[in-house]
Amino acid sequence: MSESASEKQEWWNKGVRFQCQGSGKCCISRGEYGYVYLTLSDRQRFAKHFDMRTSSFTRKFCEQTEGIWHLKTDPQTKDCLFLLENKCSVYKARPTQCRTWPFWPEVMNAKSWKKEVASFCPGVGKGPVISAQKISKALKEQTQSEKELMGPDKLITPLQ
Repeated sequence: MSESASEKQEWWNKGVRFQCQGSGKCCISRGEYGYVYLTLSDRQRFAKHFDMRTSSFTRKFCEQTEGIWHLKTDPQTKDCLFLLENKCSVYKARPTQCRTWPFWPEVMNAKSWKKEVASFCPGVGKGPVISAQKISKALKEQTQSEKELMGPDKLITPLQ
């Protein structure tokens, strides 16, 4: 008898041991990766952090690719502009994409986790066990963010 989709147990159903080690490896370009995509809420949070208007933050630190806002990257390294000495200099204001890492929907199958996360992130296997409930919450938050980014009204948005 096969399991139904609702009965299927995820590999992470008992949680995952993870604690950020501050290596900055998730903030550097690894070739095919690179953009930190930003919802309007992300840009507003950044603007508040810098005590500036959202439109000013967007003009200074963001650009669009295929109609989706993302942080500009360092022109020489292609890494995050806010990565200083392998540390996030805007940690409290970091966008959803950064806050939910490494619990993104596209890497939460065992094979992808091993290849895309565990192979380079020194935080995997360290620290406390992150509960399945917290992982599910991060997955939902990231999924909602992606929906906001990809929504039909997001094809070339004005500077807000």
